[in-house]
Amino acid sequence: MKVKFKYGIQTYSGTVDEMVYGSYRDGKLCIGREYVYPRLTANNETLGAIGSNLAALWATVSSDYKDDLKTYSQRNGTENVPKTQLPPTSYALFIKMMHAWAKSDPEHIDLASINREDVTELGTYVTTVKNAIGNGYLDSISAYDDLTGAF
Repeated sequence: MKVKFKYGIQTYSGTVDEMVYGSYRDGKLCIGREYVYPRLTANNETLGAIGSNLAALWATVSSDYKDDLKTYSQRNGTENVPKTQLPPTSYALFIKMMHAWAKSDPEHIDLASINREDVTELGTYVTTVKNAIGNGYLDSISAYDDLTGAF
């Protein structure tokens, strides 16, 4: 339904009082609908398990590796990300890298249960940021030979 607000407010985007509002046509039109809780599926549970496990894995990663991902994030932001967008954080890049690695070898890598020992045994491709870039799990940048902090 089309919504009109008081006090000079033209549009609003978000959820308030069991209603979801959306702003359209460059802020000239606001449409509202009743909020409906999404149906939970097996895919939701799988993604939740993967996200929780990767967050726990991130907590065990060495500070040198995290620093290298931060450095990579800055360099990647200047070389590969448009100026109108924010560059991804080091954690977002870690998640992207892990998903790319798992996609390359789905038989051996289960992100819902992988741990630090598994990464160090199976993950020579991702044990350093330099290896991850060289193997195509992260976008290439011009200078990355110094990103050798161990996982």
